[in-house]
Amino acid sequence: MKLSTRSRYGTRMLLDIAENSNGRPVSVSEVSARLGVSVKYLEQLIRPLKRGGYLASVRGPKGGHMLTRRPEEITVGEVVRLLEGGINLTDCVTDGRACSRSGKCSVRNVWVEATAAMNRILDSITLSQISYENCDTKR
Repeated sequence: MKLSTRSRYGTRMLLDIAENSNGRPVSVSEVSARLGVSVKYLEQLIRPLKRGGYLASVRGPKGGHMLTRRPEEITVGEVVRLLEGGINLTDCVTDGRACSRSGKCSVRNVWVEATAAMNRILDSITLSQISYENCDTKR
């Protein structure tokens, strides 16, 4: 499985906002410049992140975006599930009717276990744990 740029850039954007807000809104153009991702693409990610309750917007000349929760309360897993529409290695993991063989497929159990392990790992990591401040080397 390969995560899309939506998940990768969305997680990086939330992390960037967490690290650079200092109690003030952060503009998309600031995030864009630091991450090297276009403003247009980041704006597409802001919509689902706002609907998901991770970001709030502030209008005006000093406006921008702020996290609605503390970085230690946001897991990578929840962000990835929001931006990917779920984290399942195969359709049959959540819907046994997705394949006519699901009921008797011994390989399906492997996909179910692998999906559960991936979700468990991503859910155990918060934005504060991957903060650049907690890394030995800066970006």
